[in-house]
Amino acid sequence: MSNTLPVPFKADGTLGALLIGTLVSFTLFGITCAQTYTYYAGPCFAKDPVQMKALVACVWCGEFAHTICIAMSLYTLLITNYGHPERLAVLPNALLASTFIGSLISFVATTFFAYRIYVLSRTRTFWSPAVSWIPYLCWALSLFRFVPPNVIVFKNEHQPIPLVLQRWGPLFDSIWAASAANDLLIAGTLCFLLYDRRSSGSKHTNAMVERLIAWTIETGVVTSLASVATLALFIALPSTFAWLSVFVVIPKLFSNSLLASLNSRASLSSEVPSQHEMSFAAGTSTTEWLVNSTTSEPTQSRSIRPDADVEIGDGHS
Repeated sequence: MSNTLPVPFKADGTLGALLIGTLVSFTLFGITCAQTYTYYAGPCFAKDPVQMKALVACVWCGEFAHTICIAMSLYTLLITNYGHPERLAVLPNALLASTFIGSLISFVATTFFAYRIYVLSRTRTFWSPAVSWIPYLCWALSLFRFVPPNVIVFKNEHQPIPLVLQRWGPLFDSIWAASAANDLLIAGTLCFLLYDRRSSGSKHTNAMVERLIAWTIETGVVTSLASVATLALFIALPSTFAWLSVFVVIPKLFSNSLLASLNSRASLSSEVPSQHEMSFAAGTSTTEWLVNSTTSEPTQSRSIRPDADVEIGDGHS
């Protein structure tokens, strides 16, 4: 099969779509930089362990590399290959590299939130059997999103896009559908674990819980909608780059969700009454503090001393 597009070249649906997605991605990278600075300049940085600080650094470095790769891809398609629309049938190597980096960032973020569910679910007794399997399902879905696409991409790096999509299109459909389901599952489970404790807390605590639920829904829905949009555009407009315009944005949404989750601890911890002040260390989510601090029976949760740091990085308190 020749390296040509199956339809007459239309810049709006190919280069134009990718250009828009790249510009949006650049904007979100600016937000990522601001959030990274906020984390390192904020009060949580000094209390977090080295592992959490390294995680934030790795996420930023990954986003920087991802941004460079899609910028190089855009330059290749717009400038280097100018006047040769037939070359659009084979994606630049830089864009393939961005696929790996972006999927790795998404995997790290979803694993982080899945581990948060794991930690929170351990404080339960009645609901433990019902939610204990959810983190493992989330990790499995995250691996399904990360491994198969990269194997396919790098085994077919020099193959024309129409041929690859014709052969592996159904698998990509399943991957993006599973990704959307995973994001909703994570958001829904976190909201459940928070809301279940809402009625047992004070008005002040309940207000904090409501804010956390709102943030969880917002971040979970945004990433899930992005996966659904990618799937819809991939099915409806397979001969264009419309789906790529959303695909290059998704890693930025995940990284910003992770960083926003970490930075939210500072604003929420400042609202904690002085008699309940504690250290929010190692990514110890404010949600975990809320779950434990509003437990009606001491035997249902681990005790937390006001001067104790709870480490979410290694799963031990």
